[in-house]
Amino acid sequence: MEMEQVICGRMYVDGELRYTEVGINEGKIVAVGRHVSGGEERVDLGTSVTVLPGFMDPHVHFRDPGLTHKEDFPTGTSAAVCGGVTCILDMPNTKPPVADVQTLLDKKRRVAGRAYADYGLFAAVTANCPVDLLAPHVPAFKLFMGSTTGNILLNDDEEIAPVMDEIARTGKVLSVHAEDDNHIVHGVQENCCQDHLRNRPVEAEYSALRRLAPYKDRVKVNICHCTNAEQVRQATELGFTTEVTMHHLCFDALRNTSAFYKTNPPIRDADTRADLFKAFVEGRITMFGTDHAPHTYDEKTQEFDAAPGGIPGVETCMPMVMDMVRTGDIPLSLAVTMGAENPCERFSVRKGRIAVGYDADLSLFDMRKVTQIDLGRLHTMAGFNPYSGRNAIFPDTVIIRGQVQVKDGELCGEPIGRDICG
Repeated sequence: MEMEQVICGRMYVDGELRYTEVGINEGKIVAVGRHVSGGEERVDLGTSVTVLPGFMDPHVHFRDPGLTHKEDFPTGTSAAVCGGVTCILDMPNTKPPVADVQTLLDKKRRVAGRAYADYGLFAAVTANCPVDLLAPHVPAFKLFMGSTTGNILLNDDEEIAPVMDEIARTGKVLSVHAEDDNHIVHGVQENCCQDHLRNRPVEAEYSALRRLAPYKDRVKVNICHCTNAEQVRQATELGFTTEVTMHHLCFDALRNTSAFYKTNPPIRDADTRADLFKAFVEGRITMFGTDHAPHTYDEKTQEFDAAPGGIPGVETCMPMVMDMVRTGDIPLSLAVTMGAENPCERFSVRKGRIAVGYDADLSLFDMRKVTQIDLGRLHTMAGFNPYSGRNAIFPDTVIIRGQVQVKDGELCGEPIGRDICG
């Protein structure tokens, strides 16, 4: 069997860490075993590093085009790979919003050749949007049932129903911002995260799930940024997959009050956060999805009511998760399942596993190298980071399709990222 490279080391394969040799050819894994012979180049990683499949972030906002003073594709994907993420899925609420074929193709042309990680671009579900024409070009669709950045709101059942029928025919996943806008209070001034929480109650999320329930057997629904354990339970019973962000797992509205923590849906009270964390460690949530939403420092330090919602996370999520593995808060299997296997499987991407036929995407961690998150060392353009000072383990090396993008913790590669629907 022809192989360009054989990589040897302590790898996570079939649910366990063990010495493994992996043969790579043309960016794909072609052999996995205790001993793989051949290869033009053999690389022995030793036993000090833990070799994992590259992670996927299925929910980022890279602001490109239209809001590139906050983030663009080069900086966003640089941040991703430096956090061990080898594939991202970018949301459609850019300027202009991606809701038609021409805008989607224009965005594809704009970002081509500028990404350090592989990527897919979502299209937004709007009334009468051309689902059949968009479907071949996107990994999934996004439905905004609640108001948030971009104003691509679709919250009328009579308009949602025909679009759902079209999405069902395509077989594509529908990721949903599941807050029923009818339960969100608008026009009432907010001065802190508790006010924001009051105006966006959990009932908005429960109502959205009730309205999505009729589609449970026809549409592959994925519920984004779950904020509470009851929402996770209800969504799971409906057969929906679920995402969780690090900010909903870490922060609560009483302790974390400033606009740095303002996001949609909101961070909730301490008990709700604790119950969500319990659901997470017990493996009841499908995947991580950071909802990476960068803003400038000046934007986030405005008066609370005027400040935009959103928190960055693509570069820090998996390093924080790896520190949870180090401390024993979660098993390594949960980190890999939620960070790699489940999102890649849900969105039909041949990544996320060290297995034959999958992309040769690897993230290498030295579990002894614990650092503190430092905004000044991050690659995102976001001018703030609420995780600053928290422990994390960043990857030493990140490989995408057999090519090294990060070495010794530093970005070293080229913008080789490919559109997974290209």
